[in-house]
Amino acid sequence: MGRVEIWGLRIGQVVLRYSLVLFFLGFGILKFTPGEAAAIHPALSHSPVLFWLDTLFGQQGSSNVIGVIEIALALLMASRPITPRLSALGGLGTAFALLITLSFLVTTPGLDPALGAFIVKDLTLLGAALWSAGEALQAANRKQSSHQMAVA
Repeated sequence: MGRVEIWGLRIGQVVLRYSLVLFFLGFGILKFTPGEAAAIHPALSHSPVLFWLDTLFGQQGSSNVIGVIEIALALLMASRPITPRLSALGGLGTAFALLITLSFLVTTPGLDPALGAFIVKDLTLLGAALWSAGEALQAANRKQSSHQMAVA
């Protein structure tokens, strides 16, 4: 493999994973604002997966719960250099969260077209999350194999 290919793969890997981390950190933090809580409320209340949050926590509380989850998933993905298995768990959790968000496109009646267009970006983020999880699992398996060889 040439230097440009190696450079592109390594830099691309970092940019892809940590831009996804920044997305989830940023949107997770935004969930603690009243404006974001109001914006996501219609989608949550019609979601077959998340409808119950409003009953338990109210509009702002539901948004806060989602914010905590998004921040936690971002931190898990960011842990890749230290603990690839936890990073993979973060990537898989992020992929699941993005599937739920994408489902809003079909479960939210009268969805604002601007919000729908915004949600479509999550398809790309879903691909990034799945790639991140797979790469982190691959790294964890390599690390485990090399550790087992060193012990043997």
